Amino acid sequence: MLNSVGDRLRRQLWGVLLTSLLWLAALGLAPAAWATGVADFTPQAPASHVVDSADLLSRAASTELDRRLESFSGPDLDARLVTLRRLDYGLSLDQLGQGLLERWGGNGGAEQLLLLIESQNNSAAVVASTGLQERLNPALLSSTAISTMGLPLREGARYRQASLDALDRLGAVLQGEADPGPPQLQERLPIETNIPTREETASSNALLWVVVLLVVGTLVPMITWWVFSR
Repeated sequence: MLNSVGDRLRRQLWGVLLTSLLWLAALGLAPAAWATGVADFTPQAPASHVVDSADLLSRAASTELDRRLESFSGPDLDARLVTLRRLDYGLSLDQLGQGLLERWGGNGGAEQLLLLIESQNNSAAVVASTGLQERLNPALLSSTAISTMGLPLREGARYRQASLDALDRLGAVLQGEADPGPPQLQERLPIETNIPTREETASSNALLWVVVLLVVGTLVPMITWWVFSR
């Protein structure tokens, strides 16, 4: 009788351990599934000007930016915003942008402008087709990504603001105005809040701790009972 109880308990222990290992494996492999390369995007340019593959924007922000990018674009310019969680190993954000320029081609011969945001490192890149670089030189594109977009991203993952600031700066140059330059830090102090951002919530280890506590809470009583029942 006692042996059969012990066998049943051992089978239960192995079942709990197997389930826990599967959970931990799933948690470990999930970030890798977010890695993005050029091949993960559609062969043709999407209808929307906002490709929020990382789900960083609210519906209202996505709609606002899509309208802003549509008005920013024109017969000779196709401007888009692309977000992603993380890059494929060995791929830079600028390389991804260049790959998308080649993959999507021109919209009826229009020049292309891409704003890219990676949420894992809160980094940005701005790339433009060759013809557009005559008006938006590489130094301006780099400064827009690093400074203009980088500041609101570092302030607290302000994806919408980073995109709007970049469009304001590049739009002014395209209209023949002087480059307004990146925003000044002292004019853009972040508002303190105890509410976690979407990125902080997504990167939380809460699920892992729940699994660990469930495993410990299940195994310890069962092992204790099995040891003292022998």
